[in-house]
Amino acid sequence: MAGARAAAAASAGPSASSGSPPPQEPGLVELLEEFSRTQYRAKDGSGTSGSRVSRFEKRCLELFGRDYCFSVIPNVNGELCSHYPRQIVILEYVSSEKEKDMFQSTVQVSRLQDLINRSKMARCRGRFVCPVILFKGKHICRSATLAGWGELYGRSGYNYLFSGGADDTSAGVEDVTEEDCALRSGDMHLFDKVRGSDIKLLRYLSVRYICDLMVENKKVKFGMNVTSSEKVDKAQRYADFTLLSIPYPGCEFFKEYKDRDYMAEGLIFNWKQDYVDAPLSIPDFLTHSLQIDWSQYQSWDLVQQTQNYLKLLLSIVNSDDDGGLLVHCISGWDRTPLFISLLRLSLWADGLIHTSLKPAEILYLTVAYDWFLFGHMLVDRLSKGEEIFFFCFNFLKHITSEDFSVLKTQRRKSLPARDAGFSVEDICMLRRRDRGSTTSLGSDFSLVMESSPGAVGSFTYEAVELVPGGAQAQAAWRKSHSSSPQSMLWNRSQPLEERLPSYQGLMEAKSSSSSSSNHSDNFFRMGSSPLEVPKPRPLALSDRKTRLQEVRSAFLAAYSSTVGLRAAAPSPSGAIGGLLEQFARGVGLRGTSTSAL
Repeated sequence: MAGARAAAAASAGPSASSGSPPPQEPGLVELLEEFSRTQYRAKDGSGTSGSRVSRFEKRCLELFGRDYCFSVIPNVNGELCSHYPRQIVILEYVSSEKEKDMFQSTVQVSRLQDLINRSKMARCRGRFVCPVILFKGKHICRSATLAGWGELYGRSGYNYLFSGGADDTSAGVEDVTEEDCALRSGDMHLFDKVRGSDIKLLRYLSVRYICDLMVENKKVKFGMNVTSSEKVDKAQRYADFTLLSIPYPGCEFFKEYKDRDYMAEGLIFNWKQDYVDAPLSIPDFLTHSLQIDWSQYQSWDLVQQTQNYLKLLLSIVNSDDDGGLLVHCISGWDRTPLFISLLRLSLWADGLIHTSLKPAEILYLTVAYDWFLFGHMLVDRLSKGEEIFFFCFNFLKHITSEDFSVLKTQRRKSLPARDAGFSVEDICMLRRRDRGSTTSLGSDFSLVMESSPGAVGSFTYEAVELVPGGAQAQAAWRKSHSSSPQSMLWNRSQPLEERLPSYQGLMEAKSSSSSSSNHSDNFFRMGSSPLEVPKPRPLALSDRKTRLQEVRSAFLAAYSSTVGLRAAAPSPSGAIGGLLEQFARGVGLRGTSTSAL
């Protein structure tokens, strides 16, 4: 038992064994306390809570400004989106000390705001396509999925149905197709208008790849289609984009994760549920270098599935072309921030983005910006035990190896070895009410397999669809799939004026003697801070591992002191309470007192 306790203490990170707490970002505890008390809303800007949110926003701008020049689009009262930041950051280029006073934006913010206003109705809950990470001159964006007819023809009714209150009992709504509704309204061009605007915004941001995490083709609620997706757009409006359907379990599945004492190994989603109808669909040219057997995706546990999807996203953003990436699920505030946060942290750990930020600072930035200010409903998720937020940062221990480094040119075929012995999953047991979510549009059930993935029973994989490589093969594939736009390839160049300038274009614009601009005075801009920004440098793999371990340790320390780590009733091992106590003391959260956290 003593060996088990030692293994548990070691799994908490380097700080646990040294007896000193990991470095903390000032304000992280306050951020987590606010996050666990209430959901962020842009319009709630007054009072004590509003002042705290202002501090969070200000700190995010400071951290972005360390390494980037950027513009800010105001969303003060939620005019653009009620659950997006009040100051939406548009990263433009990497900055340096000598450039801090020479910031000359080339983003046409007035045009960008117009595109956003026109396109936001195309997406569920108005959560439009928004750039959040800049890597190799390409934007990594996030959004919700496409809105269905129910939302387009009555946003107020949609919010009434899905507000999370007691009114969720409304049922018996007639199941009507988008086309039927368009006919009744007398406006056959409505979807062309709003989705056309959405496509213009995607092109302006130079997005080429769209990764859809939904396990459904269309989300059905109360008998009607409340959302759609690019992969089932019957008019194939998104055929010029490379569409990837990579179904990933919704937030309700993470209650199983919590109920299994935070053990993701062996936890497998039940793909046989009636509502699960989205196949895994990835263009073949994106899979060659990954050495992953995608036909086995239904047998992967939560660790393997998250690892393989992250590898895929990293390979896309690290490609040589200039195409950006959009990641979305249904509402864009559970699965989407999970992968956006993992992308940001993984690229940072390689020393390729946010190069001046320390572990505690990048942790603050991704918690505040990627999760809190983009509307993740932590209060609701905690009350139901759907701990996808905790999973994200605890999962960092599974991506420390070179397999997840974009600096590595050739990936290993095998997955990283699993941690041996007890880990923090063995000791972090939180007491929450045992019920499902009423506000999420995600899934409801899961299948738990205690055995290793190799021992999982048989599955059928007919839904897996990989696009063949080569022009002739792609043409033949398209011909045979003319009614299914799941995996279309980019085949149309767009006018230069319809896109954000590339990094080279930005440099040329900065050196130009022209000072004319097409900017609105209603937008304020911020350049880099006076702090010197080091040039990006590749880090050794040992540095990557250390950096991610420090982020994870800092998160666990702050999370346990705010949201709280509590020992459950006596566990089967009989040692969980003691291990939890040792962890709390090891990271400096508790002295000799035995009072509850």
